[in-house]
Amino acid sequence: MSHEAVAVKKRLNVRYMVQIGMLGGVATLLMLFEIPLWFAPSFYEIDLSEVAVLVGAFAMGPLAGIMIETIKILLNFILNGTVTAGIGEFANLLLGISLVVPAGILYRRKKTKKGAAAGLLVGTLTMTLIGSLVNAFVLLPVYATAFGMPMEALVGMGTAVNPAITGLGTFVLFAVVPFNILKGIVVSIVTLLIYKKLSPILKPYR
Repeated sequence: MSHEAVAVKKRLNVRYMVQIGMLGGVATLLMLFEIPLWFAPSFYEIDLSEVAVLVGAFAMGPLAGIMIETIKILLNFILNGTVTAGIGEFANLLLGISLVVPAGILYRRKKTKKGAAAGLLVGTLTMTLIGSLVNAFVLLPVYATAFGMPMEALVGMGTAVNPAITGLGTFVLFAVVPFNILKGIVVSIVTLLIYKKLSPILKPYR
């Protein structure tokens, strides 16, 4: 490899990392604006931070998406701390990755609007499935233990906003599942609307 080729590769690597850092910062800012939901307890709120992560994953691949998601969580943790003993941050990281990675992989295979839509659909379904399982068997039990409260108290928070929630199963069905589906739909629509407008700027980093 010539010296010129090496220099070009180094510049591209620097640009790649700068792009990841920039999108991680944008995602962190978007994470500050949370929208409460009418059908779930107050600790389930939607934000648009995954839009920046998806844009990065589409432009630079799923690994870049994972890095942007991780930067977002770390920066938010440093700037705002945690009120969930790190449980909420871990959940956000895990579910963000479960959305972004399938979407990024499928888009790289077919870089069209249909390919992007298919990736976002699969990502949303994956996030919903993983979110349901993890909430039911890991996050909610750990959350209850960490804060010294019975599971019935968490379920009661769901019952207060939705009488159909009467146990852990219905909590997942009527709070966790619609939360993840709605979040996936919202961030997918925004991503589809803005990605092509941003792609000329991001093209040098592919």
